[in-house]
Amino acid sequence: MFGNAAVTFNVIKFGAKPDGKTDATQPFLKAWASACTSMATSTIYVPKGRFLIRSAEFRGPCKSAIKVQIDGTLIAPMDYRALGNSGYWILFIQVNRISVIGGALDAKGAGVWDCKAAGQNCPAGARSITLNWVNDAQISGLTSINSQLMHLVINSCKNVKVSNVKIIAPDLSPNTDGIHVQSSTGVTIKNSVIKTGDDCISIGPGTTNLWMEKIQCGPGHGVSIGSLGRDYNEDGVENVTLINSVFSGSDNGLRIKTWARPSKGYVRNINYQNIVMKNVENPIIIDQNYCPNNQGCPTQTSGIKISEVSYQNIQGTSATQIAMAFDCSPSNPCRGIKLKDIKLTYRKKNKAQSLCNNVGGTSGGVILPDNCL
Repeated sequence: MFGNAAVTFNVIKFGAKPDGKTDATQPFLKAWASACTSMATSTIYVPKGRFLIRSAEFRGPCKSAIKVQIDGTLIAPMDYRALGNSGYWILFIQVNRISVIGGALDAKGAGVWDCKAAGQNCPAGARSITLNWVNDAQISGLTSINSQLMHLVINSCKNVKVSNVKIIAPDLSPNTDGIHVQSSTGVTIKNSVIKTGDDCISIGPGTTNLWMEKIQCGPGHGVSIGSLGRDYNEDGVENVTLINSVFSGSDNGLRIKTWARPSKGYVRNINYQNIVMKNVENPIIIDQNYCPNNQGCPTQTSGIKISEVSYQNIQGTSATQIAMAFDCSPSNPCRGIKLKDIKLTYRKKNKAQSLCNNVGGTSGGVILPDNCL
């Protein structure tokens, strides 16, 4: 289809009003339908202003590449029950060659967090933006605030680039992971600031070839591989890199956590390099005895095999005395752990400690706290 000029579909032309009050869901879906059936590369344009959107599913496959250019803010309904138990707010599904550029998402999550804190019967909540079975995607310049659950989920995708995103939710907001990646390959996350109530980035089963760089994390629960091993038949995690990043006041830094139960899963070829820790509670931690409330795993040990994990040039301060903890599985000890140039102190000047259970590996350069490998 040569010679087709690119076309733009402005959501206003489909009836969307930028007043933050008029439901714009149908106009957005109509703009999507036009773009998705267009033979020409198309842009869906969301101008400045506030657009009220309910749960919306943007489904492919589409006939050509689509760019969603957002200059305005998408807001969820004030009543958190409006997104209900759909599980998603904005969902892209089975789409290839999609880019979402700019814009802000305000999911108004406080209502559902308060409901959960009060122990009431609440809907599960919605993830703010989800990519399911999406290939060759780009998300750039997006700001996501106050998600009900995870801010951005990348599931069963290939070749997704996330850059210059800003993710913000209070440090006590439950289950508001910044970016969650699972069953996906070739995901890159760069130049992003994540301040939230759960993991800054959480990495689930089946994640391979994940590259993260220049991430600022905190508050939050760090960058976590896991929890893994919930199921016996589970895809492994491999080829994950995090470089040139800063953790500030987060509950964890570099974390791998697995359930203490049998599993066929594995974690291998993980590389952490050039990381600064500022008052982080568990800067380096592998926990293979994860078992919340001791339910579903008593007297069991983790079947997840962890190997070839490299920590290089990790510096800064730990908010707890144990700055480096490798609590690996007695039945599947961690192998090939590599430490090089680690300098972590407890608070500012005090000597930190390390803990090792069932772990083997090598080290080089200065290792502080004392190397227990």
